[in-house]
Amino acid sequence: MPKKLAGQRVLPATSRMKDMEAILASPFTYMVLLGGRLGQLKPIVDVAKKHGKQVLLHADLIDGLKNDEYAAEFLCQTIQPAGLISTRASVIKVANKNGLLAILRLFAIDSEAIERNFLILEKYQPDYIEILPGIVPEVIEEIKQRTQVPIIAGGLIKTEQHVEQALAAGATAITTSRKQLWVASYAGEGKRDE
Repeated sequence: MPKKLAGQRVLPATSRMKDMEAILASPFTYMVLLGGRLGQLKPIVDVAKKHGKQVLLHADLIDGLKNDEYAAEFLCQTIQPAGLISTRASVIKVANKNGLLAILRLFAIDSEAIERNFLILEKYQPDYIEILPGIVPEVIEEIKQRTQVPIIAGGLIKTEQHVEQALAAGATAITTSRKQLWVASYAGEGKRDE
């Protein structure tokens, strides 16, 4: 059974400190940090933890760190986020081994790309799959049916309708850097169970 996202439907995502302040003041538990400079990560994650936030760190977007299994070990042991997001199987493997949420980012650019990722999914069993773009309900449905791995939809989600379509197609949550969708999420309906 994968680790849960506390029923959170929208995962606010940012790489900007200005946006980070809004997330820290929000009722969200989980947030996505879209990279950043290596030297700034530990203080950012520590501040987030002090505010009761769980950081899902996008390992592929970190400036100053090679994206391989040794970098993933460093992130797990030194930066200590709640989870790692990556397109790389080696990072997923290390996150799993260290007890962090392991989120495989999958680009659904064509059928062949999706098929290649099924091999990674079977071998490394991430806790979640983040599908980009997240505005194609048919792809979300297909991947959820074939894998039974919880789906996070991300990329090109611009409206509340996009959010609802992704969730209706079977996504557990969506990631977005659009503040208006963060506000709509915590001001509106509340949380749903996974």
